[in-house]
Amino acid sequence: MTDARLRRGRGSLAVSFFVQGVTFALLVTRIPAIQDRYGISDGLLPAFLAAVPILAGVASVITEKVVARVGPAVVLRWAQPFVLLALLAVGMGDALWQAALALGLFGLAVGALDASMNMLGVSLQRAYGRSIMLGFHASYSLGGIAGASLAWVGAHWHLSLFVSYLPVVAVLLPVAFVGSRWYVAGGAGPVAEEAGEGKGSGVAFKLLLPLCLVMTFAYIGDSTVSNWSAKYLQDVLGSSEELATVPYNAYMVTTLLGRAVGDFGVRRFGAETVVRAGAVLAALGFACVAVSPGAWAGIAGFTVLGLGLSVIVPQTFAAAGRLFPGASDAAVARLNVFNYVGFLVGSPLVGALGDAWSYRGAMLVPMVLVLVTVVYATSFGARAARYGGGHERPRTVDVG
Repeated sequence: MTDARLRRGRGSLAVSFFVQGVTFALLVTRIPAIQDRYGISDGLLPAFLAAVPILAGVASVITEKVVARVGPAVVLRWAQPFVLLALLAVGMGDALWQAALALGLFGLAVGALDASMNMLGVSLQRAYGRSIMLGFHASYSLGGIAGASLAWVGAHWHLSLFVSYLPVVAVLLPVAFVGSRWYVAGGAGPVAEEAGEGKGSGVAFKLLLPLCLVMTFAYIGDSTVSNWSAKYLQDVLGSSEELATVPYNAYMVTTLLGRAVGDFGVRRFGAETVVRAGAVLAALGFACVAVSPGAWAGIAGFTVLGLGLSVIVPQTFAAAGRLFPGASDAAVARLNVFNYVGFLVGSPLVGALGDAWSYRGAMLVPMVLVLVTVVYATSFGARAARYGGGHERPRTVDVG
């Protein structure tokens, strides 16, 4: 495979991650507007929101089977436009059943997209022979910041959901579809030839389980920030409504920064060390939030949290690819399900503990769960020396 083709594939996949970051942010940041448009009650809203990750998990499992026939590039090429059109559909209807249908289609498409996108990322990293996975997720974070900013503009100017979404979809849809022409799968490469466990087509769940737990814990932490940071700052730390919007933005910015430099850290120190450091930083961030005396201390805690959590999810996908080099697509698809498990568990868990105990105490639970990642960090280093770790093997290709 030529260097130029790999570079084009890497660039087009980074664009795909960016587009998905924009799309997802436009959905989740406008949930109050969606609720108002369709008259969804507070009691019914959790069911609507839970349906999206549940259907995404189902689609991720199905994607494993589809990819075995057509490859991840084909799935991603069609899933991404479908996600964009489903987002537009969310802003078009006015009946409850239309909201349910649009969100359901969005969930199914997102599951296929997330799985296939990370499959391509893992295979390209293998072809490069060094860590590049964090760069893709940095593109996603950048897209999330752009999407949240566009959502703020729509809310500030009191634009309808359809008017807010239409120009974004009109721009991103052709960009995503044209960019998909250059998707490439990196291939198995020499790492697969030297593999021990995971060689062939099987994925042993016992070996994958530590990574599944890490993925779940990371997304419990992430969903805690996205769902509870504003409420925590306002209700517990006594901030203004305006200041309560700052923690999530600070979290997203440090997530972007952590992922932008994370690949260099993996190459220098190895994935195991980077993941351990990230878990410790994230736990310190939660501890700071739990004991913070005021709003700015709380914001500092959420800022540290973003830097710590930023490296864990991309490296978990990469570790699955190293662990099962002969079946990396299947491993990524199954691991991706636990992304949604963590998302589903995190917000209700913190809410229930906050109501029954205290929100300060509730912040200690994701702190402990994220800290458990330190124990499982050895799963990230088993094959780190093969590529992308501190002692990098010679690469089979030389690409930028």
